[in-house]
Amino acid sequence: MAISMDQIKELREATGVSMTLCKKALEESNGDLVKSVEYLRKQGAASNRADRVGASGYPKCGVVQSYIHGNGRMGTIVHIGCETDFVANSPDFQAFVKDVAMHITAANPLYLNPEDVSAELIEKEIEIWKDQLMKEKKPEAVVVKIMEGKEKKFREEISLLTQLFVKDTSKTIGDLLNDMRVKLGENIQICRFTRYGIQ
Repeated sequence: MAISMDQIKELREATGVSMTLCKKALEESNGDLVKSVEYLRKQGAASNRADRVGASGYPKCGVVQSYIHGNGRMGTIVHIGCETDFVANSPDFQAFVKDVAMHITAANPLYLNPEDVSAELIEKEIEIWKDQLMKEKKPEAVVVKIMEGKEKKFREEISLLTQLFVKDTSKTIGDLLNDMRVKLGENIQICRFTRYGIQ
């Protein structure tokens, strides 16, 4: 049977095995994912990715990086995880972590993902937007559309993964993360970050 690229990617994500071996396992197992994993484990090729996650739920490998700027007036600590020490120690991964720490210091994201933004913060912003739009006397249907757009933009602007990278505004941090996953072949995660600043 024909094996799709999506099937190969899914098996690779589950096992950490090369695309070529994943394709062979799927062909040998008639596209059955469970049987493919069993096949790879019998061959000694597959590891269980659950073994690569610590008790915290974050990957067992990775780097904690700090970045200090502005004569010590602002700085960031970021934890970026990966699956192996080999990748954690690679120059590409190290450079990526430093870039993310620098970006957080410069752009001051409050959340990792847009969906993480608190309802309380959104409600406060909505009240401000409503007051502004009421003064402009726009029709209600138009106001609803404008509010939806404002909320989406606001969520993206204060969330790390959807912020434009300060060193290359043609890409978001999420784009950089996905590029690094493809380049290094591991499930890299920005796990957590804290930014400090003196006003």
